Amino acid sequence: MWLKFKKTYFFAVISTLYITLLATALVILLMFLFLTFSWKFCIAFSVSIAVLTFLILQYRAEHFIFRAVKKIYDDVSLLDSATLRSKSITTDMNTLTKEVKKFATDRKLEIESFKVREEYRREFIGNVSHELKTPLFTVQGYISTLLDGAMKDKDLRNKYLERAEKGVERLIYIVEDLDMISKLEMGDLNLDYTQFNIIDLVQNVFDMLEMQADKKNIMLMFDRKHNKSINVYADKEKIQQVLINLIMNSIKYGKENGTTEVIIEDLVQNKIIVRISDNGEGIEKQNISRLFERFYRVDKSGSRSEGGSGLGLSIVKHIIEGHDEKIYVESDFGKGSEFSFTLEKAE
Repeated sequence: MWLKFKKTYFFAVISTLYITLLATALVILLMFLFLTFSWKFCIAFSVSIAVLTFLILQYRAEHFIFRAVKKIYDDVSLLDSATLRSKSITTDMNTLTKEVKKFATDRKLEIESFKVREEYRREFIGNVSHELKTPLFTVQGYISTLLDGAMKDKDLRNKYLERAEKGVERLIYIVEDLDMISKLEMGDLNLDYTQFNIIDLVQNVFDMLEMQADKKNIMLMFDRKHNKSINVYADKEKIQQVLINLIMNSIKYGKENGTTEVIIEDLVQNKIIVRISDNGEGIEKQNISRLFERFYRVDKSGSRSEGGSGLGLSIVKHIIEGHDEKIYVESDFGKGSEFSFTLEKAE
């Protein structure tokens, strides 16, 4: 109960008590010296002087502290004058100290956030520039060579135009992924939930990527034969993109004559987990926590020879989290990797 009183009240009460006692004692002394003594007069005088003194002291204390606190508030831009006038100002120094500390903490966090954003901006611009530079220079080189005279050689002209076209395709791929990641980070995912058979969807992705797998003689397979459908409730197109990105990565970084295996298991009553595993080169432990960062590549030297925008896993993560699901990665360096994600089963 006592903690609820303002500290100025205690200050005013104690000061009032001192003043009242001294004033009453003085009046009693004067009454003994010059007048007839009266207890009623002494009590009335004591009460009157106590009330007046308390009100004056409280007003003066509040006014003095208000001005001091207002200056502090204005100096740190914690509250503007209008806010102070519309609300009763605290005269509790502990409360004020907490508010100033909170203000300082908030500003520190805000500054740190700005630093992180600025660092991300610089890194993002550098990464985009680096990713676009290689295909742009490739296209420019082939076109410049053609303009310098190679155009007359029909075989060389066709060869260089085909290579320039591949460079343009790479540019389009990077720009489309940049557009996708921008929309995902702004929350513009627009999921279209439907029921579909995840077994059929995986098989469709296998068919789409069969040629890429054949180039490295990598076998795409299920861990076992699924005789029954496994229906899930999700955005079919987005989940297909997830599967394409994960299986494509498995092919890119898998060993020749290796395997990419898809495992689908029940996780809990209303969830399944889809696992994509391979026996490729694997990922070192220190790189696993950064795999889903934009443009992050494990192999800094040779990764770009495999193509891609460096945004695939980041897009995968956004899509899965947009479904309120989880994505996991496990890897044993030199032996292989496994990416897995959860999905809601259809009723």
